[in-house]
Amino acid sequence: MALRTLDGVAVAGKRVLLRADLNVPVRDGKITDLTRIERLCPTIRELSAAGARVLVCSHFDRPKGKRVPSMTLEPMAAALGQVLGRKVRFAEDCIGLPAQQAVERMADGDVLVLENTRFHPGEEKNDPAFAAELAALADIYVDDAFSSAHRAHASTEGVAKLLPSYAGRLMQAELEALQAALSHPVRPVAAIVGGSKVSTKLDLLGNLVTKVDVLIIGGAMANTFLAAEGLGVGKSLQEAEMHATARDILAKAAAAKCEILLPVDAVVATEFKPNPPTRTVPVKAVPDDCMILDVGPATVALLQQKLASMKTLVWNGPVGAFETPPFDAATMALAHTVADLTKSGALRSVAGGGDTVSALRQAGVLDQFSYVSSAGGAFLEWMEGKTLPGVAVLEG
Repeated sequence: MALRTLDGVAVAGKRVLLRADLNVPVRDGKITDLTRIERLCPTIRELSAAGARVLVCSHFDRPKGKRVPSMTLEPMAAALGQVLGRKVRFAEDCIGLPAQQAVERMADGDVLVLENTRFHPGEEKNDPAFAAELAALADIYVDDAFSSAHRAHASTEGVAKLLPSYAGRLMQAELEALQAALSHPVRPVAAIVGGSKVSTKLDLLGNLVTKVDVLIIGGAMANTFLAAEGLGVGKSLQEAEMHATARDILAKAAAAKCEILLPVDAVVATEFKPNPPTRTVPVKAVPDDCMILDVGPATVALLQQKLASMKTLVWNGPVGAFETPPFDAATMALAHTVADLTKSGALRSVAGGGDTVSALRQAGVLDQFSYVSSAGGAFLEWMEGKTLPGVAVLEG
C-alpha cells in the first residue's frame, strides 16, 4: 500500500485540517481516558512546529445531526491543550461563520479545535456540500483518525477528495503495524481471537485462517467450536445455530494448513459472579450444571509454549470473562507472556479492540506490546480484509 504521508510536505503558513478521533470516554462530564488525545499530539506538534495552522476536527458520540450541548468538543479542546502544554482555541462550529472567523484569527503554529462534526447531518451522510464547507477552511487535509477510517463520512472521506490529503503520524504508525502483522509478517504468525460470539467475527476468522499459521480461539466463542465438535459445554454461553459454520471454519483452516488451537481444559462455575466456587476440568468433562468462564492452566501452558515459537502475533479479544475475577487469570497470564516475548525481541505483537485494550491495561502491559491499536471497528475491519474508505482515499 502506497500511503501518502507527511514526509516532505511543506505546511508552513498553510491551514491544515486534521481529522482526529476525540471520541474519548467521558463519565459524569469528565474524560476518563486520555489515550486518544495523547496519541494525536505528535502529529499536532510536528505540524505546529513547522508553521502550520492546525484545525482539529472530530466527531463525538451520536448527536444524530443536531446540536446537543452535552456532546460538545469544548472539554476535549481543553484536555488537548493540557496534554500539549499550550493554548488551544475552540470554535463553536465546524463550518460557517464561527469556524471561518476562528480560522481567520489563527497565526502560524496555532491549534484550533472545531466543534463536533456530527452536529450536522451532512457528516454521516458524506454530503458533498458539507464536505466542501469543511474543505473551504483549509489548504491541506491530514487524517490521523484510523479508528474512524472504516466510515465513509464527510470528514473522513469526502473532504479528502477535495484537498491535498495525507496520513498523519498516528494513522501511518497504525497502518505500518497492521501491515507488518498481517500483510507482510515475519513467520510463523499466530492470532488470538476471543470474545463471546462467532457470529460477530465470522469475517475475521475466515480471513485469518488464510493469513496465519496458528489461530488460537478463546472466550465464549471457543465454546461454540467445542460444542460443534460434539463436546458437552453445560450451561456455557454458546451459539447452537453456528455449529455448522464453526465446522466450516475448521475445515477451511485445515485446507489452508492453519493450526487451530481450542481450550483443552476450562475453569467452570455454576453461576457467573465475582469469585464464586470454581473447578478446573478437561473440556471433555464439563458438568451439565456448570458454565465455562475461562480457559484452564493446561491450556495456558499449551498456548505459552506455542507462542514461544511464533515470530508475529495479532490479538483481538480476551480468552475468558476477564472483567470478573477469577476469570481474568488466563488472559492476564497470556498478556504477560506476550509482553515478555516482545521485550526480549522474540515476538512482534499487535493488539486491538476495546476489550483487548482494557485487558492489557488491567494486566499492566499496554505499553509492552509492539503496537496496541486504540481503534475498535476499524481495527476489526482491517483484520477482516476489508477496504477502509478513510484509508483508500489516502493511497497512491
